[in-house]
Amino acid sequence: MRAPIPEPNLGDLIEIFRPLYRHWAIYVGDGYVIHLAPPSEIAGAGAASLMSALADKAIVKKELLYHVAGRDRYHVNNKHDDKYSPLPPSKIVQRAEEQVGREVLYKLTSDNCEHFVNELRYGVARSDQVRDAIMAAGIAGVGMAALGLIGVMFSRNKQQKQ
Repeated sequence: MRAPIPEPNLGDLIEIFRPLYRHWAIYVGDGYVIHLAPPSEIAGAGAASLMSALADKAIVKKELLYHVAGRDRYHVNNKHDDKYSPLPPSKIVQRAEEQVGREVLYKLTSDNCEHFVNELRYGVARSDQVRDAIMAAGIAGVGMAALGLIGVMFSRNKQQKQ
Protein backbone atom coordinates (compact mmCIF):
# COMPACT_ATOMS: atom_id res chain seq x y z
CA MET A 1 0.00 0.00 0.00
CA ARG A 2 1.35 3.41 -0.98
CA ALA A 3 1.85 6.07 1.67
CA PRO A 4 -0.75 8.84 1.50
CA ILE A 5 0.35 11.85 -0.52
CA PRO A 6 0.37 15.03 1.60
CA GLU A 7 -2.12 17.76 0.69
CA PRO A 8 -0.48 20.24 -1.71
CA ASN A 9 -0.33 23.93 -0.86
CA LEU A 10 -2.34 26.58 -2.68
CA GLY A 11 -0.65 27.46 -5.99
CA ASP A 12 1.52 24.33 -6.11
CA LEU A 13 2.26 22.86 -9.53
CA ILE A 14 1.09 19.26 -9.83
CA GLU A 15 2.95 17.02 -12.28
CA ILE A 16 0.89 14.01 -13.40
CA PHE A 17 2.78 11.14 -15.02
CA ARG A 18 0.74 10.07 -18.06
CA PRO A 19 2.10 7.07 -20.02
CA LEU A 20 4.02 9.07 -22.67
CA TYR A 21 4.04 12.64 -21.34
CA ARG A 22 3.53 14.78 -18.25
CA HIS A 23 0.23 16.57 -17.61
CA TRP A 24 0.30 19.66 -15.40
CA ALA A 25 -2.27 21.26 -13.09
CA ILE A 26 -2.28 23.91 -10.38
CA TYR A 27 -3.62 23.21 -6.90
CA VAL A 28 -6.39 25.59 -5.77
CA GLY A 29 -7.50 23.99 -2.50
CA ASP A 30 -10.00 21.50 -1.09
CA GLY A 31 -8.66 18.73 -3.32
CA TYR A 32 -9.21 20.70 -6.55
CA VAL A 33 -6.85 21.59 -9.37
CA ILE A 34 -7.24 23.81 -12.40
CA HIS A 35 -5.72 22.55 -15.60
CA LEU A 36 -5.70 23.08 -19.33
CA ALA A 37 -7.07 20.13 -21.22
CA PRO A 38 -8.14 19.42 -24.78
CA PRO A 39 -11.91 18.82 -24.82
CA SER A 40 -11.38 15.05 -25.15
CA GLU A 41 -8.99 14.77 -22.15
CA ILE A 42 -10.05 11.80 -20.05
CA ALA A 43 -8.24 11.10 -16.79
CA GLY A 44 -5.99 8.06 -17.07
CA ALA A 45 -6.90 7.55 -20.74
CA GLY A 46 -3.33 6.79 -21.80
CA ALA A 47 -2.84 6.84 -25.57
CA ALA A 48 -6.31 8.34 -26.16
CA SER A 49 -5.33 11.18 -23.83
CA LEU A 50 -2.06 11.61 -25.72
CA MET A 51 -3.94 11.86 -29.01
CA SER A 52 -6.05 14.67 -27.50
CA ALA A 53 -2.82 16.66 -27.21
CA LEU A 54 -3.02 17.17 -30.98
CA ALA A 55 -6.17 19.31 -30.59
CA ASP A 56 -5.93 23.05 -31.32
CA LYS A 57 -8.35 24.18 -28.60
CA ALA A 58 -8.48 23.46 -24.90
CA ILE A 59 -10.81 24.09 -21.99
CA VAL A 60 -9.68 25.41 -18.62
CA LYS A 61 -11.17 22.96 -16.12
CA LYS A 62 -11.51 22.84 -12.34
CA GLU A 63 -11.71 19.25 -11.16
CA LEU A 64 -10.75 17.09 -8.21
CA LEU A 65 -7.08 16.13 -8.34
CA TYR A 66 -7.85 12.45 -7.84
CA HIS A 67 -10.18 12.58 -10.85
CA VAL A 68 -7.65 14.37 -13.09
CA ALA A 69 -4.82 12.03 -12.07
CA GLY A 70 -6.93 8.90 -12.42
CA ARG A 71 -4.62 5.93 -11.89
CA ASP A 72 -1.54 7.93 -12.89
CA ARG A 73 1.10 8.86 -10.33
CA TYR A 74 1.53 12.56 -9.46
CA HIS A 75 3.51 14.85 -7.19
CA VAL A 76 4.07 18.52 -6.36
CA ASN A 77 6.78 19.95 -8.60
CA ASN A 78 7.46 23.66 -8.16
CA LYS A 79 10.66 23.16 -10.14
CA HIS A 80 11.25 26.78 -11.12
CA ASP A 81 10.98 28.34 -7.65
CA ASP A 82 14.77 28.75 -7.62
CA LYS A 83 14.73 30.63 -10.95
CA TYR A 84 11.48 32.64 -10.74
CA SER A 85 9.67 34.11 -7.74
CA PRO A 86 6.24 32.54 -7.47
CA LEU A 87 3.31 34.93 -7.21
CA PRO A 88 1.51 34.93 -3.84
CA PRO A 89 -0.66 31.81 -3.50
CA SER A 90 -3.89 33.84 -3.26
CA LYS A 91 -3.00 35.62 -6.52
CA ILE A 92 -2.16 32.32 -8.27
CA VAL A 93 -5.52 30.84 -7.23
CA GLN A 94 -7.41 34.02 -8.21
CA ARG A 95 -5.77 34.10 -11.65
CA ALA A 96 -6.50 30.37 -12.15
CA GLU A 97 -10.15 30.65 -11.04
CA GLU A 98 -10.68 33.54 -13.50
CA GLN A 99 -9.73 31.20 -16.36
CA VAL A 100 -12.11 28.32 -15.53
CA GLY A 101 -14.51 27.52 -18.36
CA ARG A 102 -12.59 29.47 -21.00
CA GLU A 103 -11.80 27.87 -24.33
CA VAL A 104 -8.24 28.78 -25.28
CA LEU A 105 -5.77 28.14 -28.06
CA TYR A 106 -3.83 24.92 -27.50
CA LYS A 107 -0.52 24.13 -29.18
CA LEU A 108 1.67 21.30 -28.03
CA THR A 109 4.81 23.39 -28.57
CA SER A 110 3.79 26.81 -27.24
CA ASP A 111 0.43 26.80 -25.41
CA ASN A 112 0.18 23.51 -23.55
CA CYS A 113 -0.79 22.58 -19.98
CA GLU A 114 2.75 23.15 -18.68
CA HIS A 115 2.94 26.63 -20.23
CA PHE A 116 -0.46 27.38 -18.67
CA VAL A 117 0.42 26.47 -15.07
CA ASN A 118 3.86 28.12 -15.20
CA GLU A 119 2.22 31.34 -16.41
CA LEU A 120 -0.17 31.20 -13.46
CA ARG A 121 2.50 30.49 -10.82
CA TYR A 122 5.42 32.56 -12.10
CA GLY A 123 4.03 34.87 -14.78
CA VAL A 124 6.31 33.04 -17.25
CA ALA A 125 4.90 30.59 -19.79
CA ARG A 126 7.41 27.79 -20.35
CA SER A 127 7.46 24.06 -20.95
CA ASP A 128 10.55 22.03 -20.21
CA GLN A 129 9.11 18.87 -21.78
CA VAL A 130 8.81 20.72 -25.11
CA ARG A 131 12.38 22.03 -24.78
CA ASP A 132 13.65 18.58 -23.77
CA ALA A 133 11.85 16.89 -26.69
CA ILE A 134 13.33 19.39 -29.16
CA MET A 135 16.81 18.87 -27.71
CA ALA A 136 16.40 15.07 -27.84
CA ALA A 137 15.27 15.27 -31.47
CA GLY A 138 18.26 17.49 -32.26
CA ILE A 139 20.68 15.11 -30.56
CA ALA A 140 19.11 12.15 -32.36
CA GLY A 141 19.42 14.04 -35.66
CA VAL A 142 23.10 14.79 -35.03
CA GLY A 143 23.65 11.13 -34.11
CA MET A 144 21.96 9.94 -37.31
CA ALA A 145 24.02 12.40 -39.36
CA ALA A 146 27.22 11.17 -37.71
CA LEU A 147 26.30 7.55 -38.43
CA GLY A 148 25.56 8.48 -42.04
CA LEU A 149 28.93 10.22 -42.36
CA ILE A 150 30.74 7.23 -40.86
CA GLY A 151 28.91 4.96 -43.31
CA VAL A 152 29.97 7.13 -46.28
CA MET A 153 33.57 7.23 -45.06
CA PHE A 154 33.61 3.45 -44.52
CA SER A 155 32.14 2.87 -47.98
CA ARG A 156 34.72 5.16 -49.65
CA ASN A 157 37.55 3.51 -47.72
CA LYS A 158 36.32 0.08 -48.84
CA GLN A 159 36.12 1.26 -52.50
CA GLN A 160 39.66 2.69 -52.37
CA LYS A 161 41.05 -0.66 -51.17
CA GLN A 162 39.54 -2.47 -54.18
